[in-house]
Amino acid sequence: MEVPMKNVARMALENGMVIGEDVYNYQNELLYPKDTVVNEKVIAKLARYSIICVAVKEEIDYAATHFEKVRLSNEFKYFEFTYNDCMPIYCQMMMNFVEKGVPARMNKLMELYVKITSCARNGEQLLDFLYNMLPREDDMTHAHCLNSALIAGVFGTWWKLSKEDIFLLIQCGFFYDIGKLKLPQELLWKPDKLTDLEFTKLKTHTMLGFDLLKNQNLNEHVIKATLMHHERCDGSGYPSKLRGDKIDIFAKYIAVIDAYEAMTSARTYRQSLHPFQVIDHFEKDGYEKFDEAILRPILYHIAATQLTFNVRLSNDVEAKIIEINKARLSRPLLQTEDGKLIDLARQPEIQIAAIY
Repeated sequence: MEVPMKNVARMALENGMVIGEDVYNYQNELLYPKDTVVNEKVIAKLARYSIICVAVKEEIDYAATHFEKVRLSNEFKYFEFTYNDCMPIYCQMMMNFVEKGVPARMNKLMELYVKITSCARNGEQLLDFLYNMLPREDDMTHAHCLNSALIAGVFGTWWKLSKEDIFLLIQCGFFYDIGKLKLPQELLWKPDKLTDLEFTKLKTHTMLGFDLLKNQNLNEHVIKATLMHHERCDGSGYPSKLRGDKIDIFAKYIAVIDAYEAMTSARTYRQSLHPFQVIDHFEKDGYEKFDEAILRPILYHIAATQLTFNVRLSNDVEAKIIEINKARLSRPLLQTEDGKLIDLARQPEIQIAAIY
């Protein structure tokens, strides 16, 4: 019987956990084989090599949360197989373009998109599947872009864009972070806080991407999204500190997709954030930095897909989500098994710890 696994951020590893898949460094050298028992020495070595997260074995009984149940499903396993089959093709296409100047053919990219998305019944399931993916360390940047293209199709539908604009948004997703492929991987995925000099270098990826794409036969929105996806409506972004309508509309769409994908992917210092944690992060200052008319519908859809799910709270109380609070989407109304109502909007000290 196949042993189920879960993805665990390095910072969340605990002594006694068992590594479920071989762990390699950026040079594709084996660090630890599967079945290695985690201890302090193992964790320290993973930190030295900037390993973001690893797959560890888990007991079937542990698979209690919604995302753990998704991960153990046959549908996800088929999706994972298909995704991993497509990833090397996508990586090669992007690297051929960046290193050799061979244009990436959009029809081939869309074949990959269709092949992967056809494994999910709907957009909500696709997002659940992506939440559970664990890319190889040397594929992290490629995975970020590929995932963003897949998410673009879902969010584009939620934004009620035309088919033509959804197709264009997917193109933006494939290319917008391509400038990062010109930067060192150790800079992109450094586990510690970047120095001012390192952050300045990181910010050049928008211009590097723009320079790669500006003479290609691509829609101008794809090129502008590549340059402007880190601009913010309040002028706090980069590279040009643009505000409001000065930012291309597709760059605004991609900005939300980019932030969402980053929050729902594991990092060295945390696990993937669950939907209400994502919404909470956006609500704190997102309506100033992102276009509210673009951000709010996405947050509402994310919250609405969790309706009727059970949750475990930070005080260990379990309850069901019975109503979404439109004013505070991250703070729904809950009901315990004995009928007690819990309005999280009125109890800020309580957090949703897990979704079932």
